[in-house]
Amino acid sequence: MSETKNRKLALIASKGSLDMAYPPLILANAARMSGIDVDIFFTFWGLDIITKKKMNKLSVATVGNPNMHPFFHIPTLIGALPGMSAMASWMMRKEIDKLDFPPVGEFMQIIADTGAKIYGCKMSMDMMKLTKEDLMDEAEVLGAMEFMDITEGAQVLFV
Repeated sequence: MSETKNRKLALIASKGSLDMAYPPLILANAARMSGIDVDIFFTFWGLDIITKKKMNKLSVATVGNPNMHPFFHIPTLIGALPGMSAMASWMMRKEIDKLDFPPVGEFMQIIADTGAKIYGCKMSMDMMKLTKEDLMDEAEVLGAMEFMDITEGAQVLFV
């Protein structure tokens, strides 16, 4: 009798702004709800999503973000004004709340509680002077090569 392996999804989250935190979280949640094994590797600014002091304070970049104008109707020049990032972040949180998605910290906890594996990139953590204690309790720290070994055969998405 052959053993059937469960589907595997490996997500690499490299961006830590509020608008870039939700795509990997939504994908991870959907995969877990579908019974798919999930490993998420947080690297560079994506570490903010699993850093205890930052995870619930993520903001939206209003300058250099080509999606700001159609979504929030904020031209790039106006986005450079003081307070615009805070206003755009507030607006996005309001829209996320309307869709009944939890805040980032709560969403990460839900995903971890479903059995998804959470990893912080060792090299990025060293560069940013972060320790395991800075990350959510469920996170493990490992290098990129170890992540490649763990996720062999998985569908890989870089977000």
